[in-house]
Amino acid sequence: MPIVYHPAYSAALPPGHRFPMDKFRRLYEHLLDGALVLPSQVRTPRPAPRDLLYAAHESDYVDSVLERRLDEKAMRRIGFPLTESVVMRSRGAVAGTLLTARLALEHGIACNTAGGSHHAFAGHGSGYCVFNDVAVAARALLEEGAVRQVLVIDLDVHQGDGTAAICTHDPRVFTFSMHCARNFPSVKQVSDRDVALEPGTGDRDYLDILSLELRVLLPQVAPDLVFYNAGVDPHAGDRLGYLSLTDAGLEAREQAVLAACRQAGIPVAGVLGGGYTHDVAALVARHALLFRAAQAALNSEGISE
Repeated sequence: MPIVYHPAYSAALPPGHRFPMDKFRRLYEHLLDGALVLPSQVRTPRPAPRDLLYAAHESDYVDSVLERRLDEKAMRRIGFPLTESVVMRSRGAVAGTLLTARLALEHGIACNTAGGSHHAFAGHGSGYCVFNDVAVAARALLEEGAVRQVLVIDLDVHQGDGTAAICTHDPRVFTFSMHCARNFPSVKQVSDRDVALEPGTGDRDYLDILSLELRVLLPQVAPDLVFYNAGVDPHAGDRLGYLSLTDAGLEAREQAVLAACRQAGIPVAGVLGGGYTHDVAALVARHALLFRAAQAALNSEGISE
């Protein structure tokens, strides 16, 4: 199974910043150290060029980010300082998700060790998201004719509001967001399918609801490609989550999504999504569940590179 990683994914942030930026580097090292991934499986993207970012974002916004001239209000809304390191990380994550999607179309499953910046809108960033990597990648593939229909399965604990807004008038992209009802963002957008869960929802109810949604959506949408945002912030120990999944529940979730897509013959591009806890080692182990489940899914089908 190919995975995508770039050292720029871990941008430099001021000391004490609440975003766990180091998790991307540590996840990559965890995957290699645990032999979940071999160096030969790793692909490195080139940072996204300006024209690619225009696929889903307003040109004035893209130019303001790349030229580092966003105003203070816009930067506060994003939550990151607009440094060259943050800009390079954002460009790298977009390119990484597009590369991941291309690899998924070739291999069946591929995973990015970053991505899932679903709070970025066409004309502004928000919630630690500068550019919407999934929206950009989906538009790029659709415009070049690599796919005709895309399904976004967003299981981050926060609604994929930016993705929903960008894709709202594009019937070629079906957005499905299953998230905590009472959580950021305070003002929700309208996805093609929204499932808002009550705070405290645990493994059993969560997995039952997800199973039903997948059984309905996959044949209804009939996508050529699924982008799967596998945020681990629905975990009970997440600082920003408010749901109550366990590690076992997250593992079962990854297996359920991948099994349903693979049984339907649909390629899957996995992106990391959110996860916020002071115990970065535990956070990394949760993110690694996606890669473990993806590798197992391919192995069970006898697929190799």
